[in-house]
Amino acid sequence: MYKVAIIQESPVFLDKNQTIQKVISLVEKAAKSEAKLIVFPESFIPGYPDWMWRLRPQNDQDLTDEIHAKLLSNSVNLKTNDLDGICESAKKNDVTIVCNINERDSENSQTTIYNTNLLISNKGKIINRHRKLMPTNPERMVWGFGDASGLNVVDTPCGKIGSLICWENYMPLARYALYAQGVEVYVAPTWDQGDDWISTMKHIAKEGACWVIGSGSAIKGSDIPDTFPGKDLLYPQPDEWINTGDSVVVAPGGTLVAGPMNKEQGILYADIEVSKSSAAHRKLDVAGHYSRPDIFKLIVNNKHQKPVSFE
Repeated sequence: MYKVAIIQESPVFLDKNQTIQKVISLVEKAAKSEAKLIVFPESFIPGYPDWMWRLRPQNDQDLTDEIHAKLLSNSVNLKTNDLDGICESAKKNDVTIVCNINERDSENSQTTIYNTNLLISNKGKIINRHRKLMPTNPERMVWGFGDASGLNVVDTPCGKIGSLICWENYMPLARYALYAQGVEVYVAPTWDQGDDWISTMKHIAKEGACWVIGSGSAIKGSDIPDTFPGKDLLYPQPDEWINTGDSVVVAPGGTLVAGPMNKEQGILYADIEVSKSSAAHRKLDVAGHYSRPDIFKLIVNNKHQKPVSFE
């Protein structure tokens, strides 16, 4: 058994360096409370692009371009040392971290941003990178489409961990790809909230016979800095809950064991006994004895996709 910590805090919006320092501080705080797995919300560094749900891109083109340029310059390039401090903190505190970032493409054009989920080991190494497969609605004006090269379940001291981001969790075949790899701790960082989302987390815990960690975002208007372009237009009310959070921990089978943490910033803790996932599969193993491979098969192309090859 170990303790998981779900970080339900605000980033320092559009400021990569300050948000990274906040991540390190929160890791230290959770580690002092003896957490071994620490999970951050969707696109925490340097913030979720909520503005795309509020802007009219055709009419507000100049403002859209200004905010996007700031997001691009504050997105994480994994070919640099941007995340060294977080990796060092993971190693120093002997913790596993699920960290979610806006990732700047470092392989092709260097100007596309991806919604990326990183798994950082207790040895301070990035052991998986998963890019969101399908950005939702106006998110497609911010993020590129990921591939399945990171659609992996990784064995860690905290169990076999896999992640899907936000509405990827409504993609049955993506979920099944994780179930088929024996996921025990299923992590779902999100911008979603509310009863429907919590019901989804319970359903996945039942369907996958796994622990589910729903990592929500709790953001108020007062968390948006005055330097944010168009703040007076987009976020005029400091007391507005832009997102209410609703982080949860669900046990295999669907029982809620922590949360929902609603309209509150802080850290949600829960104890996880990984072996309960294996036990729950006795009754329902959708990728094992409850599957029908003679009728249904899933083929996943997990090759890294590139737009160009130079020979």
